[in-house]
Amino acid sequence: MTLEEFTGDQATGRMEMVISALEEVLSKSLSQSSVTVGVYEAAKLLNVDPDSVVLCLLAADEQDEQDVALQIHFTLIQAFCCENDIDILRVSNVSRLAEILGGADAAGEPADLHCVLVTNPHASQWKDPALNQVVCFCRESRRYLDQWVPVINLPERDAEDLQKKWRDLRKKAKGKEAQRLRERATSRVVH
Repeated sequence: MTLEEFTGDQATGRMEMVISALEEVLSKSLSQSSVTVGVYEAAKLLNVDPDSVVLCLLAADEQDEQDVALQIHFTLIQAFCCENDIDILRVSNVSRLAEILGGADAAGEPADLHCVLVTNPHASQWKDPALNQVVCFCRESRRYLDQWVPVINLPERDAEDLQKKWRDLRKKAKGKEAQRLRERATSRVVH
């Protein structure tokens, strides 16, 4: 089923899946140190190694829409990304993006989250289903909806949702640790 075939509830469900996938991509990328944050830092990376970038997020709230300098930066970054076949998403709700990414730099200052690049440090990341889902959404938006830069509104998370997500992450971590221990034990028996 293509993006243009979705209607009503299906489109809402699809958007929720993409938002969830984006949050997962950002969390994984952050843990793998494959995120570049800030307009200036992003421009430097795009100039030096554009082939390592797999996704560009341009984040702005309503008050940022009136910032002419920021919009010029966005236009230049979008043009560069299109020229280098890098998928782009516009993200509203910078505060939610700050929650996902930590929101502060090493010195404790608020980070410039207007531009976030996700890089591909390992070939295995291309096999990541969450990244694949986000990339497919970007490409389907271009192809079927003629949206070269689709917009995603990151919803605020309530406390109950955050607790559930935390429990799920702990379960996954325990499951992965158990899998590693089984693999280690199996490899010792085989050798």
